[in-house]
Amino acid sequence: MTVPLVILVTGASTGFGRLTAESLARAGHVVAAGMRAVDGRNAAHRDALADLASREGLRLGGVELDVQSQGSVDAAVDTVIRAYGRIDAVVQNAGHMAFGAAEAFTPEQFAYLYDVNVVGGHRVARAVLPHMRSQRSGFVVWVGSSSTGGGNPPFLAPYFAAKAGMDALAESYAAETIRFGIDSSIVVPGAFTSGTNHFTNASTPADEARVTDHDAEYGTLRRQLTHRLAAIVPPEADVQDVADEIVRLVGLPQGTRPFRSHVDPSRDGSEVVSAVTDRIRAEFYRRIGIEDLLPSNAAL
Repeated sequence: MTVPLVILVTGASTGFGRLTAESLARAGHVVAAGMRAVDGRNAAHRDALADLASREGLRLGGVELDVQSQGSVDAAVDTVIRAYGRIDAVVQNAGHMAFGAAEAFTPEQFAYLYDVNVVGGHRVARAVLPHMRSQRSGFVVWVGSSSTGGGNPPFLAPYFAAKAGMDALAESYAAETIRFGIDSSIVVPGAFTSGTNHFTNASTPADEARVTDHDAEYGTLRRQLTHRLAAIVPPEADVQDVADEIVRLVGLPQGTRPFRSHVDPSRDGSEVVSAVTDRIRAEFYRRIGIEDLLPSNAAL
């Protein structure tokens, strides 16, 4: 029988986060679904989760959480701890996508994407880790992207750059928390082109003049890219697979969880690249005598 954990999921209004929150609750866990504006634009999503919890007898509810505000993150974590006495796991899912020619995005837009996808995860870690350290246990799941190692297509530069930053942050945090009994896993979804709102809600370049400058050579390709990506995704691909993998990892015994897990139906090659880079990282840690900072299955 599953031992219920208290789990905080960020970015849980839609997409991977929503599916993960619902799936973890159905697996028997206590789930706080973090989202912005629970009394505003996301009130309907909060109410839908409450209705689902009531109908299915789940321990699932929305909590106000904006990863761009340390105060909001701290308040969300405090709310969960006051309600349940602890946090056993956090799913670092909150993120935002951008689509368009890199040159046409302003520096401020790049900074925004970095703030959401990288600094946001750092804010959550700073809020959650003191409690996990005091418990001498915990699990941090980072929802990454196959773009950090796979077939990286154009027109997604701000998002891909931010996701690469998040991946590096996750690696460092994993090494810096393992001595406190805290597990870390990076779940790496591939290019799911349906079933989430990633592309629908993606930011677009603010510098319209530069978009126009690119159109003669790249406009048609840019408009076709999502169709080209969709064409290599098998028809049976299901974003639920990402949520199911997170549920599986949460259910594994402490200390046995893989460091990285790919869910990539398009097979863009990221799994092969990760296998090499994770092995090199593990070998380097052993060379400099810090192998105790590696999980037992560091290169899996």
